[in-house]
Amino acid sequence: MKMALLVALGCVVVLLLVLLVVLLANTLSGRRRMRQALADSRVDVEALRTQLEAMSNEIESARIVAAAAPAVPQTEYLITSVGGSHLFENEAAVSNRAVLSVAFGEPLVKVVAFGYGVRRALSPETRNRIAFEMRREVKRARKERRRETKRAGRQASKSERREDAA
Repeated sequence: MKMALLVALGCVVVLLLVLLVVLLANTLSGRRRMRQALADSRVDVEALRTQLEAMSNEIESARIVAAAAPAVPQTEYLITSVGGSHLFENEAAVSNRAVLSVAFGEPLVKVVAFGYGVRRALSPETRNRIAFEMRREVKRARKERRRETKRAGRQASKSERREDAA
């Protein structure tokens, strides 16, 4: 009996040692991956830093060029008439293509949107969802009818008892 106990204890110790080795290997590989990820992120940060410096230099040079350029005086516009007939002077400038685009564009967009809705409504996922809801509603209605039938039967038997008692 003592020998069996020693063998079992030895197996447990070996099992614990194997578990310890596996955990140690896992931790070391995790550290190695973490170091690699850190090195990769440092390389990325350095690339971003050089890119940022290049963009900053471009912006600074653009500011210097803009400051050296002579300032263009801002002109003010004065509205002298409102709602005059000059708004429709260029009626002939509207092309037939633009008119057709407006005339057929909106209905075409509506038809395409309707087609998308129909396509989506007929998708298998939607049909399955609707079938599930329908089955659930049929079951609910069936249960409600049974309840109503039982309730009507109870009321009929109550009324019969009242009539017999009277």
